[in-house]
Amino acid sequence: MKLSPLHIVLGLSAFVALTGCGPKKPTLHLYTWSDYLDPELVSVFEKANNCRIKVDTFDSNETMYAKMLAGSGRYDIIFPSSYQVSLMAQNGMLLPLDKSKLPNVAAHFADTYKSVILNPEMTYNVPYAITFTGIAYRKDKIGDTEISWASFDNPAFKGRSSLLNDFRETIGAALKSLGYSLNTTNTDELNKAGDVVIRWKKNIAKFDNEQYKTGIASGEFVLGQGYNGDIAQVMLEDSAKIGFAFPKEGFSAACDEMVIPKVAKQVNLAHAFINFMYDPDNAAKNIQYICTIMPNKEGIARLPEKYRNNPAIIPPAELLSKAEVLKDLGASNALYSKIWDTIKAAE
Repeated sequence: MKLSPLHIVLGLSAFVALTGCGPKKPTLHLYTWSDYLDPELVSVFEKANNCRIKVDTFDSNETMYAKMLAGSGRYDIIFPSSYQVSLMAQNGMLLPLDKSKLPNVAAHFADTYKSVILNPEMTYNVPYAITFTGIAYRKDKIGDTEISWASFDNPAFKGRSSLLNDFRETIGAALKSLGYSLNTTNTDELNKAGDVVIRWKKNIAKFDNEQYKTGIASGEFVLGQGYNGDIAQVMLEDSAKIGFAFPKEGFSAACDEMVIPKVAKQVNLAHAFINFMYDPDNAAKNIQYICTIMPNKEGIARLPEKYRNNPAIIPPAELLSKAEVLKDLGASNALYSKIWDTIKAAE
């Protein structure tokens, strides 16, 4: 039988459809902070493991936790801070890790950073990056003015400064400015800290977790509470104009970690990714991208000098005594949340 042009087109279409069908590549779903993973490493992992990686981002631990608690997040790896890991583990949201699948972690983890990890046994967690919260500032606009938490009261910076949109970090900064622990559960101390933040709020442009570093880089802001890694990124581009201060009153330290939630579908691939990130060459490359220290001793040793000697990436040892680790406060988190609601509602 002679085939018509239509039969030929339909036949070719069917052939293409059939031959195009093959095993579907698995997708590894990551939920992490913005701009917190070297995309070149993502590509390398995808190629080596014949998979795809999809990255979603969150701007606070509380946002991430609320989404997971509501059951609307189907992720394979999440990057929460240590204090949030404790809460997630208590609520049965995490899978215990199979350490036999993580040989790079056992071989390369830097024990010197155990002091800022709340779960050093690593039952559910592998430390990803150590972060510190301080103050970014424009050297060219502030001059020799000493930078501390009290700087947010300075009328010279009115409308040209920002605070983090994170109740533990920002209330914690106010607590430190008053000489209190940023993990306090004392109601009187917390109320005083709330009053401080309300006073600061009248002086700042906004609360922000993601755009403040570009605001500092452009000169829109001259002062901004921020994470050391974010500011180290823009400092590397313009170190003559941008500085980062660890406030004399004290500051917060936290460890962002890699965890596998119970709802994960790609558990083996998730373990493979965590192990991949602890390869020293990969860790060194990633540190240079995120500008935050990963606790991988060989990876740190392989960093170029400009990263190893940048205090915003690796703070001097003498400053670490002023760092306080954020902890999960259990039911007392509600005290902070209530004060944060009052702060946000204030004029």
